[in-house]
Amino acid sequence: MEKSIHYSETIVNELKGKKIYEKFSECILKHIVTILISIFSVGYKGKTVNFAIHSGCHRTTIAHFLNRGKWNDDILESAVKQAVINIIYAESQKTGKPILCIIDDTIASKTKPSSHSMHSIESAYFHFSHLKKKQDYGHQTISVMLSCNGITLNYAIMIYDKSVSKIKLVSDIAKELPIAPNISYLLCDSWYTCSSVFDSFCKIGFYTVGALKTNRILYPYGKKLSVCQLAEKIEEADAASLFHIVTVKGRRYYVFRYEGNLKGTENAVVLLTFPVGALYSSRSFRAFICTNAALSNEEILDFYVQRWKIEVFFRDVKTKLAFDQCQIRSARGIQRFWRITSLAFLIACCTSSSFDFSEGYLILLHKITEEQISFIFHCAENGISLSSLIVLVA
Repeated sequence: MEKSIHYSETIVNELKGKKIYEKFSECILKHIVTILISIFSVGYKGKTVNFAIHSGCHRTTIAHFLNRGKWNDDILESAVKQAVINIIYAESQKTGKPILCIIDDTIASKTKPSSHSMHSIESAYFHFSHLKKKQDYGHQTISVMLSCNGITLNYAIMIYDKSVSKIKLVSDIAKELPIAPNISYLLCDSWYTCSSVFDSFCKIGFYTVGALKTNRILYPYGKKLSVCQLAEKIEEADAASLFHIVTVKGRRYYVFRYEGNLKGTENAVVLLTFPVGALYSSRSFRAFICTNAALSNEEILDFYVQRWKIEVFFRDVKTKLAFDQCQIRSARGIQRFWRITSLAFLIACCTSSSFDFSEGYLILLHKITEEQISFIFHCAENGISLSSLIVLVA
């Protein structure tokens, strides 16, 4: 690839290290490098005009590359997935610690289209936002992260267009992953805690730790009760003998442990929890499930707390990588943009010696700026006139 102001040795080396560089033509690589340079530049907002600033092409050319360009973005996704697997599974083999597969979804909000809109954004629907406590219009994305020993990387980003259920999408992820080298865990919220997901991940050595809906049916003492009905029964009993106090991240909780059958699942652990000081408060009541009955209450809750890492990921990609601000209308273009964003997140993590995204992001920001300044300085040293330099930079 020809070196210019729109070239980054740092980014190219990362693409070579991830086995991506040799899989695409020079033309396609130029566009991918352009987008990555844009992402790690000051003032990036996820707009096509940001891409044009760091490219010799017009913004419509890059938009065409994302929307209708003839290149296989599945190859890019596969390379990112394999790089993440190599890092996380190697860490688990080296340390003997469990792999955590963390799954959750978020909404990339969009402006509701006018009824007279001729070209609406594809695959955008109304979804219930737990953050906003109301229906929100936009794209819902399912993200899968792999974590081990403090290293947390994004494995996949999938657009949820309602053509395939979330349960099916998540179960298919289990079919892609290698068998875990150590006992490992799937961490998820109540949407994904069902027998088909449990079974899919169990086959590759992953137990499940997740939240549980309060209408989920249990069979304590041979009686059919929902989780909330069981909580009401406990209230009538001797709470002191049934609850245990557990401390998680400095906060104390009353925990009731049920171990037995659930509908479609044999011998799982269900924890009913109330914060100390809010016993029997319906607003503070939470339920959790674990398919590994050998874990203690503390271990189950400690594992579940680590699910928060994916919320940090959503915050980072939205605030720094403009994940929800792209001006692309086609579902294919949006998916491609998200895959390049996932690659950017991986590159930033790998740039940091501790796999810290924020640290890696700042390092790349400075490196790319230094490369651009060095290119201009080199041109000046070689006697290139200002007018010629302006042509090169434009």
